[in-house]
Amino acid sequence: MRMGMIGLGRMGANMVRRLLQGGHECVAYDHNADNVKSATASGARGVATTAELVKALSAPRVVWIMVPAGVVDTVIGELEPLLSPGDVLIDGGNSNYRDDIRRAAQLRGKGIHYLDVGTSGGVLGFEQGYCLMIGGAREAVALIEPLLGTLAPGGRAAAAADAAGAARDEKAASLAAARLGYLHCGPAGAGHFVKMVHNGIEYGLMAAYAEGLNLLAHADAGLTAGTVDAETAPLSDPHLFQYQLDLAAISEVWRHGSIIASRLLDLTAAALAGDGELERFAGHVADSGEGRWTVEAAIEVGVPAPVLSAALYARFESRGRAEFANKVLSAMRLGFGGHLERSP
Repeated sequence: MRMGMIGLGRMGANMVRRLLQGGHECVAYDHNADNVKSATASGARGVATTAELVKALSAPRVVWIMVPAGVVDTVIGELEPLLSPGDVLIDGGNSNYRDDIRRAAQLRGKGIHYLDVGTSGGVLGFEQGYCLMIGGAREAVALIEPLLGTLAPGGRAAAAADAAGAARDEKAASLAAARLGYLHCGPAGAGHFVKMVHNGIEYGLMAAYAEGLNLLAHADAGLTAGTVDAETAPLSDPHLFQYQLDLAAISEVWRHGSIIASRLLDLTAAALAGDGELERFAGHVADSGEGRWTVEAAIEVGVPAPVLSAALYARFESRGRAEFANKVLSAMRLGFGGHLERSP
């Protein structure tokens, strides 16, 4: 199957490589000419403009966009006058699902299919495949099923989607596809809504691993209890906290047979094995938007999400956004109790 890819960053470039290895033809474009050259070296047909990309595709055209959320509308604006009724336009980035609903309605009026595809797999996706969460019209999903089957972990061959297509009914087909690693979640916006919550959960899982390992890292507090101010580090019995633990080995043993084993733990273990103190990291943790949108959605529908919210706020705190609040706390303690602030 022939398709066009716009955006050849880490995800887009690796998706092109995986599709090429699966027997598909890819026309590739990126504003960075070096990225286009790399894709061409992998076997893609590189082009210099979006217009060239559309011209190189045959109807019904399939164009996949892998660019930052803030750039998607600009790219769609370039593509819209070039596409024809029946063509499929896919946003595989991390757009807000509200934008997907608007874009789908806009393009539907011109007969152009719009699919929002939440894509998870990161830099490991080329080898291990991508988990794909799709929103939009079912007939458009059927058109790109060979691509989905190749990108998903279930198989690299375009025929990997046959199991889903051969299923007896809609529910069975959905389950068959899900077992391969892709799923039509619902109408426009549903794919990115599911991916949004996926990333919110990711924040919570990452925070849980980080907090647990931090506790293990401080399990030796009793060894230094005499040199630490008792007010800031009270220990009921210093002898209970005299464990100098090997976090790299602990995270590694958890990977084997433990109920908390996961890909996130695999990455954590690998990082600790390379640098047990993680000295090259400053600990300023960014958030790319999906965690915020998840919490906003939970608030709007009245669903409690304390873990996901706390994980998001912890990222804010990591970037120094709690510094003034902590100063306010110190000022209040001094005011009501005469407690002098001590250096850490």
